[in-house]
Amino acid sequence: MVGNVAVGGDAPISVQSMTNTETTDVEATSRQITLLEKAGADIVRVSVPSMEAADAFKFVRGRSNVPLIADIHFDHTIALKVLEYGADCLRINPGNIGSEERIKRIIDSAKDKGIPIRIGVNAGSLGKAILRKYKEPTAEAMIESALIQIDILDKLNFHDFKVSLKASEIFMTLKACRGLASQVDQPFHLGITEAGGQRSGTVKSAIGLGSLLMEGIGDTIRVSLAADPVEEVKVGSDLLKSLGLRHRGVNLVACPSCSRQNFDVISVVNELEARLEDIITPIDVAVIGCIVNGPGEAKVAEVGLTGASPNNLAYLEGVPDHKIANKNLVDDLELMIRKRVAEKEAAAKNVIASG
Repeated sequence: MVGNVAVGGDAPISVQSMTNTETTDVEATSRQITLLEKAGADIVRVSVPSMEAADAFKFVRGRSNVPLIADIHFDHTIALKVLEYGADCLRINPGNIGSEERIKRIIDSAKDKGIPIRIGVNAGSLGKAILRKYKEPTAEAMIESALIQIDILDKLNFHDFKVSLKASEIFMTLKACRGLASQVDQPFHLGITEAGGQRSGTVKSAIGLGSLLMEGIGDTIRVSLAADPVEEVKVGSDLLKSLGLRHRGVNLVACPSCSRQNFDVISVVNELEARLEDIITPIDVAVIGCIVNGPGEAKVAEVGLTGASPNNLAYLEGVPDHKIANKNLVDDLELMIRKRVAEKEAAAKNVIASG
């Protein structure tokens, strides 16, 4: 359990991101965490590189509604401090903490407080001994590094941890995760580290994370982008929705548009997405610009739109409902979607009340 979020086993795959504000700026960091939560983040990681950041983390934690992972490297006293301040999880690399006594102090505190740990291996920061043996980062080197860290925790009789193996190279990440998953039972945190900008990083992450998730490997994910962290959450959520692993918010099916379109599909879709970001109730919506594929997609959506001339045709629960002129498209669709969402939410409340 990371706070109130279950990780591993049959629990839903959780989406993470990481703040990029100065942790010592409590206001900015708390504000970003709120935005990440609204975007759909289940867990947020916060870097804590100094004791000043640890002191600020205490106040950030107090303002956050989502579980926070404190990211610590090198200094065991910072780890002990954030554990005291109520971190929901600790991200450490036992190999760079120092002596066994320092590691033991962290583990004893985590045990006492019931706080889990994530141990992580990044291809770009493998230990010197591993690099001397393997000469360069490889999947085998990453697996051995992870097993060394796992062995440290096993010797201290600590098993409440998850593992991650990340590289910027997709196939190295896949090979490392598959190799370690065949040897351990702990939950896996997935990511393609330093994947790149918003477009290229999204593509790399979709290939890498999607491949592992389809094999049943992975319990929590982060899409690492050189972009606004909110975009990481949106991409991660969309990735899980595409795999049928998450049902949250609007699942929008839209055509890429062509000369057959009877309205400007791209602008309609962009405006709809922007307007509907606050919706968390799952709902399927289809926006198709012409009558070739439109009726088929609209019939399997809860709210659908098919382009037609002179007026477009709106569907509700797969049944033609009414016609819409181009000038009213977005307003009318938003109204239909929000009405359907309200009906679903009311039905869900009635089920809970009667149960």
